[in-house]
Amino acid sequence: MAAQPEEAGGWRDIGAYLKSAGFRFAALFAVLFLAAILGFALMLWWGTAGTLSRQIDDAIRADAIGLQEAWRSGGVAAAMEAIGERLAVDIDDHAIYLLMDEAGNRLAGNLDRWPSAAEIPGSWSADMVRRDGVAVPARLHRVPLDRGHRLLVGRDATDRENLRTLLSEALLWSFAVAVAFALAGAAALRRALADRLRAASATAGAIAAGDLSRRVPLSAQRDEFDQLGASMNAMLDRIDQLMMGIKGVSDSIAHDLRTPIARARMRLENALLRAPDEESLRAAMETTVADLDGISRVFQALLRIAEAEAGARRAAFARFDLAAVLTDAAEVYGALAEERGQQLQTSWPEKLEMVGDRDMLLQAIANLLDNAVKFTPEGGTIRLTASAPARGKRDISVSDEGPGLAPMDRARAGERFFRADPSRALPGSGLGLSLVKAVAVLHGGELQLGDAKPGAERPGLEARLTLSSRA
Repeated sequence: MAAQPEEAGGWRDIGAYLKSAGFRFAALFAVLFLAAILGFALMLWWGTAGTLSRQIDDAIRADAIGLQEAWRSGGVAAAMEAIGERLAVDIDDHAIYLLMDEAGNRLAGNLDRWPSAAEIPGSWSADMVRRDGVAVPARLHRVPLDRGHRLLVGRDATDRENLRTLLSEALLWSFAVAVAFALAGAAALRRALADRLRAASATAGAIAAGDLSRRVPLSAQRDEFDQLGASMNAMLDRIDQLMMGIKGVSDSIAHDLRTPIARARMRLENALLRAPDEESLRAAMETTVADLDGISRVFQALLRIAEAEAGARRAAFARFDLAAVLTDAAEVYGALAEERGQQLQTSWPEKLEMVGDRDMLLQAIANLLDNAVKFTPEGGTIRLTASAPARGKRDISVSDEGPGLAPMDRARAGERFFRADPSRALPGSGLGLSLVKAVAVLHGGELQLGDAKPGAERPGLEARLTLSSRA
């Protein structure tokens, strides 16, 4: 009884082996290999034994036609003479003839009696006939004659039968060898597949165990397995990047939100303990509510960034007119720019069809315009343009006349909570460009930052969104 679990485990191992992809591929290889061998054998049979059979039939048919012509031209005597001539020149002694009258008497030929197989309906037959006291296989053809006479024309098929026997034995041995090669090849194929997939399986197991630094090793062959490994490595790099992003967000939240939350708590505590009157308490509570609203906006911005980076908003993708989105954004921020003594200049085609998330793109454009309005001095100009530079591409550009960004700051501008030194005194959370960058990637594009006026004292900043219109 103690051996039952081991036996059951063995059967489970066999079942898993039979269900494995490697076994299925190996079995498919073996079946295809044997099918190819079988096809080759059939073609070989058709080209040898089959050809010899067809040649015998053609020779018998031509001989029968000649004897029928002799019968029509000269009757029995001419047919008997023609048969005698054919037997005289038959050096190989393969020809078979038998001419009989209506009474069943043999008139000519080299057979003593009419074969039983020739009595079966149909003009063609095969039978063992006796010639010179020896039984030999023969291919026979019955030729119809008038006045009750019967004519049988045939050929000795001994050579054909010998060839068939030889071919059958050779093909049987060849098939046995082919089966051995098929099994060996199938085993080698399964082993090769297992060897190529072992590294990927080991990497996946290590990652499942928590080691996110592991990657699938690639060979120099650059085949389909290497392409799969490269795709897995790219996926793991992306996962690692997202995990680092989550860690960065957690660290940033702990660092950047701890202060406003602590400040709000302190303000409420001081108001509760030291507020001289109801008016002071109300003012402290209103200020704290505003601080909490700012914290809530930061969390909402982080949630939108996370949704964009994870691709969760792709379900909301639909066809829309980007020109209408730009018009809506320009109306809002054009009025805001006028209030600050600035001018918003716009330029884009009448229609800019694309597929994407309309709301996310509107938010991204609004963030860029908000930054431009924030940093452009009074009397300055903000430019919002869009175009379709190539098929399947959409470009959106927002430029201002502010102080711009240093090259080192541009490289970090898409990081969460990053704020360059000139902007630290202004309101904001440092998440605007992070959201814009995430939206660009979501739509198959990128965010590029550069000087609006290179070489100028105030170069300004140009933010360019390059998007795919079929994202």
